[in-house]
Amino acid sequence: MKYQRIIAVCALAAAVAMPSLSGQSEPRPPRNAEEFDQLFHQVSNWGRWGKDDQLGSVNLVTTAKRKQAMTLVKTGESVSLAHNPMTERAEDNNNPFEHTMLRGNSMDRYAVSYHGYAHSHIDALCHILYKDQTYNGYPRAEVNTEKGCTKLGIDNLKNGVITRGVLVDIPRLKGVDFLEPGTPIYVEDLEAWEKKAGVKTSSGDAVLIRTGRWARRAKVGPWAVGQNAAGLHASVAPWFKARGVALVGSDAAEDVTPSRVEGVALPIHTLFITAMGINLLDNQDLEALGAAAARLNRWEFMLTIAPVPVTGGTGFPLNALAVF
Repeated sequence: MKYQRIIAVCALAAAVAMPSLSGQSEPRPPRNAEEFDQLFHQVSNWGRWGKDDQLGSVNLVTTAKRKQAMTLVKTGESVSLAHNPMTERAEDNNNPFEHTMLRGNSMDRYAVSYHGYAHSHIDALCHILYKDQTYNGYPRAEVNTEKGCTKLGIDNLKNGVITRGVLVDIPRLKGVDFLEPGTPIYVEDLEAWEKKAGVKTSSGDAVLIRTGRWARRAKVGPWAVGQNAAGLHASVAPWFKARGVALVGSDAAEDVTPSRVEGVALPIHTLFITAMGINLLDNQDLEALGAAAARLNRWEFMLTIAPVPVTGGTGFPLNALAVF
């Protein structure tokens, strides 16, 4: 699991006072496991779409939302969000992508353990549990089996997702090429970006958070992203629920690490996937998207997400497309 490597550093980080992008100081709630549990129940969507729901916040991507997204296509320019598969082992890639040629080099085989901090992928709703329960309160024993997830698998997105995508470019907001690892992103940062970009997040949107992870990697090389990465602070969860966000992605794994929540390694993953039923798009390469959006001065676009429907899969490698 990609989460085990960062547990040891979380408790120490939660007690350290650090400035936010807005200049305010840490710590802020949730600061510990008790406050996190309160927040989990505050933002929970369990039962919202029925006791048997399998889609979570994708329910917010209605027919009307898909039609709205299609109206955003003006020039037809398409931008991939996928980072090319990394085949070399590195500090941020413990599971290199394998490509093997077969039968006289006219066929090939791919192999990848995609969860982690290297490969662009989408998390299914059965991927993260809290207190031995998945999203919507299903017990671990009923869902997570050796043959795959009996509920909430990636096959529930077989029909794909077409919705309005919104890019939140925090480095551009701050006038830098990238955020330094460990930088938390708070609600005031998200709202400052909305004001700057002139785009407000609304129900059914997919929100993509650019931290500049890939730009930093290109400049200084790989580092242990699982232990130190810019990302969302857990306190943003009520904002995402209030806005009705359907999916969230970033160029790392969404969570600021260390987490600043004592005893909780990846609070954003747990709050978004398990409490709110939001599929996460990890390790998206948002550099080309950021450049295109800046050139066009357009921070909203039609986003298409279409993972292969592996029955019971906990996610899948992903090539999401933004179309302007």
